[in-house]
Amino acid sequence: MAEKQHSVTQVTKAVIPVAGLGTRFLPATKSTPKEMLPIVDKPAIQYVVEEAVAAGLDDVLMITGRNKRSIEDHFDRAYELEEALRVKKDFDRLDSVRASSELAQVHYVRQGEPRGLGHAVLCSAAHVGDEPFAVLLGDDLIDVREPLLKRMIEVRRTYGGSVIALMEVEPEQVSLYGCAAIQPTDEPDVVTVTDLVEKPSPDQAPSRWAIIGRYICDPEIFDVLRETPPGRGGEIQLTDALRELARNGSTGGGSVHGVLFRGKRYDTGNKIDYLRTVVEFACDRPDLAAEFLPWLSDFLAERESGPTR
Repeated sequence: MAEKQHSVTQVTKAVIPVAGLGTRFLPATKSTPKEMLPIVDKPAIQYVVEEAVAAGLDDVLMITGRNKRSIEDHFDRAYELEEALRVKKDFDRLDSVRASSELAQVHYVRQGEPRGLGHAVLCSAAHVGDEPFAVLLGDDLIDVREPLLKRMIEVRRTYGGSVIALMEVEPEQVSLYGCAAIQPTDEPDVVTVTDLVEKPSPDQAPSRWAIIGRYICDPEIFDVLRETPPGRGGEIQLTDALRELARNGSTGGGSVHGVLFRGKRYDTGNKIDYLRTVVEFACDRPDLAAEFLPWLSDFLAERESGPTR
């Protein structure tokens, strides 16, 4: 059985870094944050906040940057719009507009300059304090039927330390992720992480188990991040700090465990995967699928049988 840790502080806070420039989606992201790009009719960032809330994290801190004001506006009340919808008795849309402002207590801290994910997480230290906390990346959406974050919190409660979500990827994809060296535990979906390598070449990767954008961090991570030099890309990497904890962890909370995730994940970090995500979400929507799926089927058949325009 796993050894119980002394620290069983409940995880109630989520940190969501949203300060990135979104250069892969230019020119759309010149003035619109990539996190606000819609997945059908809801911005990607709202799905991430909803996931945090579903896992019991009702205190959300977003690490923002320049030109991110629309994110704050989205999670605030829109009184004029709400009143217009109320007058029209358009109560379904009124409820959808109010939903984002009622999800959680959302706070904001600015990352003054883009110095990497590790630096963004470090910007949350004053708000988080001496408590464990979750980090959710906005590029990764987890299917609502997959209780990944809840499971990670359970693993933290059992083993202490920090917990990362790991997903097996194809060999040619390992260079896009941080990859983990792992050892099994008594639980089939939990591993001990002994080393991490940020974006390795396939022949240098310790495994095909890659970090996806969900973390439960022990507050000890802040002390390590303060001493972590810039790494790949000249940025302070969260992976490097977790590697330090994995290799030299202490009984006070420094160990790192991984949850092996085999469920459904959507990537919105590049154009092709973003388009796939929008189509999949539309196909899963009861209010859209009946009309959208036959059109999509006809469209694909037409493209296969004739020349493209």
